[in-house]
Amino acid sequence: MNQTDFSANVERALANNPHFAGRSFRFEHEQDRIVLKGSVSSFFQKQMAQEALRQAGVDQIENQLEVNWA
Repeated sequence: MNQTDFSANVERALANNPHFAGRSFRFEHEQDRIVLKGSVSSFFQKQMAQEALRQAGVDQIENQLEVNWA
């Protein structure tokens, strides 16, 4: 799978997950890993973002999402 297809799969996995309605995440594709960036409102959402990527076939994930309780 080329980098464009890989990035599209990551975007789709995050966009189609009901736990992230109205959230925008950023991600960077660094070699063979994805770095997640942005903010979520709970640790549950942080974990669900990581699991969504695992289900999309991403093996190496660096989860830098910040939990914003406000």
